[in-house]
Amino acid sequence: MSLSFDRALGLHEKALAFRADRAAVLANNIANADTPGYQARDLDFGSMLEAEKTGAAKPFQANQTHSQHMAVEGFIDQAAGLRYRTAAQPSIDGNTVDTQVEQAKYAENAIEFQASFTFLNSKFKGLMTALRGD
Repeated sequence: MSLSFDRALGLHEKALAFRADRAAVLANNIANADTPGYQARDLDFGSMLEAEKTGAAKPFQANQTHSQHMAVEGFIDQAAGLRYRTAAQPSIDGNTVDTQVEQAKYAENAIEFQASFTFLNSKFKGLMTALRGD
């Protein structure tokens, strides 16, 4: 009987990657808190996870039309869950980042990342125990 990591780990591996992507998006929002016209964004974790479960998730595809263009590997697909955040009170310069909201979302995401990591770690420990036959 072969060992399938996809079956053994489920969606937890993907969830960890999504949480890391969300941390990058939230950190980008915090970094651009004073940039005029910047629109705060967030990942819709639920829709991304649902797309992954149903198999509807597809990676972002972009064509490099000129040799001087930057590579776009690692960008998050807009359709996969990257959404603009509606500001409770946008600033006069058009910036929609609320620093306190972004910091709270970042802290919440960090806790959820740690929980996913701990769960995945326990799955690996269980697999190692099964492989050793303990």
